[in-house]
Amino acid sequence: MKGNRKLWKVICALIAGILVSGCAGPENKQLILGDRGWDEGVAISNLTKALLEDELGYDRVELKTLDADPLFEGVRDGGLDAFQDVWLPNDQEYLSAVQDDLEVFDPWFQDTTRFGIAAPSYMNITSIPQLNQTGATEIVGIEPEAAISRRVPDEVVPTYHLQQEYEEWSTPAMLFDLGERIRKKEEFAFIAWSPHWMNQRYDFIYLDDPDDALGELNDSSSITTVAHKDLMNKDPDAYAFMKALTLTEEQIDDLEEAINAAGDRLAGAEQWAENNREVVQPWLDAAKQAQQKT
Repeated sequence: MKGNRKLWKVICALIAGILVSGCAGPENKQLILGDRGWDEGVAISNLTKALLEDELGYDRVELKTLDADPLFEGVRDGGLDAFQDVWLPNDQEYLSAVQDDLEVFDPWFQDTTRFGIAAPSYMNITSIPQLNQTGATEIVGIEPEAAISRRVPDEVVPTYHLQQEYEEWSTPAMLFDLGERIRKKEEFAFIAWSPHWMNQRYDFIYLDDPDDALGELNDSSSITTVAHKDLMNKDPDAYAFMKALTLTEEQIDDLEEAINAAGDRLAGAEQWAENNREVVQPWLDAAKQAQQKT
C-alpha cells in the first residue's frame, strides 16, 4: 500500500511537470532563410543561424538553397522568411516581379562590390578584347540564372568577337575548377566578384570592359536582404537582428575563410562569431531590445 502511494506521487509529479511545461514553456521559435549557394550568402545565413540559435533562443533556423526565382517568390509567398544575398541591380529583374509584396532592407555590405570577367595575372592581359590574343578557349561561368551568365554570351562575346565560349557551372564547381586551373597555370577567363575569399587567395586581374558590354554589371552593387512583408510583426527579434547586421569586405572575407578552415559552415560561423564579439553584439542587442518590447 505504501509502495502504491509512492508510485502515485511519482505519476502525479510527472503529470504536473508536463502540464507546467505545456502551459508555461518557451515559445517554439523557428525561421526559414533562403540561400543560393554563393559564398557570401552561405556565410551570412550560417552566421545568422548560429547567433539566433545560440544566443537568441531560436529552436531551429532552417536554410534552404534554391535558385533565384524560387528564392524571391518564396519570400513573397511566405515559404521563406528572408533571403540575405540580394545583389542590386544584378537581381533587379527578380526583385521587380515581387517587390510590392516584400520588404527590401538597407544594404548590409558596407564596402564596394565588384563583378566581372577576370583572368589570372600570369596571362599578362588587362582587358576583355585581349583574350583573343591568348590561348584561352573558354570563360568559366556560374549559374545560368545569374545576370552575368546571360550578359556574357549575349553581349560581351559578340561585342568583342571573342573566340572563347561561356561555360555555365555551379558556383562551388567553378571555384574548385578555378583553383585547379590556376595551380596548373592554364590560360582561361572566369567570372569573379568581390566580396569573396578568392580575391585574397588567388592573383588575378578584373579585365577592363572598354565598350561597356557588361552594362550596369560594371557598376558597384549593393548587397542586401529581402524579408516577407509581415516579418516585423511575426518575428520582431529576427527582423531587428537582420536590420542591424552589417559587415565590411574584410569581415565577410574573414568569415568565409573561417568557414573554409573549419570545413563546416555552421561551426566556422560560430567560431567567427566567438572571435568577433564586438562586431555581432550590436545585432544581438537590437534583437533583445525587440524581444523586450513584445
